[in-house]
Amino acid sequence: MGHKGRKAKGKSEKMNDRKGRQAAAASSPAKDKSDKLSKSGKLKREYYENELAKLHGELVALQDWVKKTGAKVIVVFEGRDAAGKGGTIKAITERVSPRVFRVEALPAPTEREKTQLFMQRYITRFPAGGEIVIFDRSWYNRGLVDRVMGFAEEKNVERFLTLVPLMERFIIEGGITLIKFWLEVDMDEQTRRFEERITDARKTWKLSPMDLEAHRRWYDYSRARDAVFEATDSQHSPWHVLRSNDKRRARLNCIAQLLSLIPYKKAPLPKVELPRRQKPDGYKEPDYRYRWVKERY
Repeated sequence: MGHKGRKAKGKSEKMNDRKGRQAAAASSPAKDKSDKLSKSGKLKREYYENELAKLHGELVALQDWVKKTGAKVIVVFEGRDAAGKGGTIKAITERVSPRVFRVEALPAPTEREKTQLFMQRYITRFPAGGEIVIFDRSWYNRGLVDRVMGFAEEKNVERFLTLVPLMERFIIEGGITLIKFWLEVDMDEQTRRFEERITDARKTWKLSPMDLEAHRRWYDYSRARDAVFEATDSQHSPWHVLRSNDKRRARLNCIAQLLSLIPYKKAPLPKVELPRRQKPDGYKEPDYRYRWVKERY
């Protein structure tokens, strides 16, 4: 890259970084720590929800910009089991349209898919213009879960790690914005979350035999993560690593970072007035015995 190219790129990165700081600042007015943090040092619910509401407004602005410009965005979420990927994705998508923000959480491949090229089933789910696709786990399964659990031969894992940077460059040069997040949770917190999945009736559905094995193979996952980062953390497609012991803090940091990485512009909202209701013109409510739902609460 020439001097002018580096200068232009540096200017663009500074603008995006400034934008991220502005988004975080807009959602984080100066407050005393006692207003933000609980005794355990984690963010209080009220503070978190206020900040999240502001960031949600920015995500709606991003959505409008993506629809208007026909931009194509892929956001990849990876990390250890119980790192908080699902909750972070939910925080991103709960106030935007599923027609624009599409979540892909692929199950285990079918027998037919096992005979395809490894990337084939992911490529069919890539965004069209005006879409943001969020992968809750992705093609990185090959270098992580498949490697740790022995689902892929070592030679195929090594080949994947060699080829994936080339593939990601192809994706980016094809006009897709690719953003990769890794959620990092520590050993004790992961154990605490797994124990909750065992005892909390609301979370038992999250617990699988794979989770139990992932808990046992902590260091195998560490080695697999290290190899993935070594091979695929590049200037053109970097990994953005989030500390996720505090789920609320991780979600806010993730959204602010996401907003900083996409050069969206906030369009002014049109002035809207509700029209008057029509006149009843003789209509009367029928004398009908509706099957009302019992008010238990």
